[in-house]
Amino acid sequence: MTFPEHLYQLRVCKRLLQKNVAKEIGVALQTYQRYEYGTSEPTLSKLIALADFYGLSLDDLACRELPEKE
Repeated sequence: MTFPEHLYQLRVCKRLLQKNVAKEIGVALQTYQRYEYGTSEPTLSKLIALADFYGLSLDDLACRELPEKE
């Protein structure tokens, strides 16, 4: 799953509107929409705000899987 897909899924599962998430993390609605559409990426501070808002780690928010060590 891509980051934009994950953002969309998180928001829909919590039955939130884009404008509500945008307000919570301190960005304009259009800015947040660009995150979900994949046309823009959030800054580190906004990634942290999103992770805090959803109660996730940055790795989980970004759908990052660490490779297994050999």
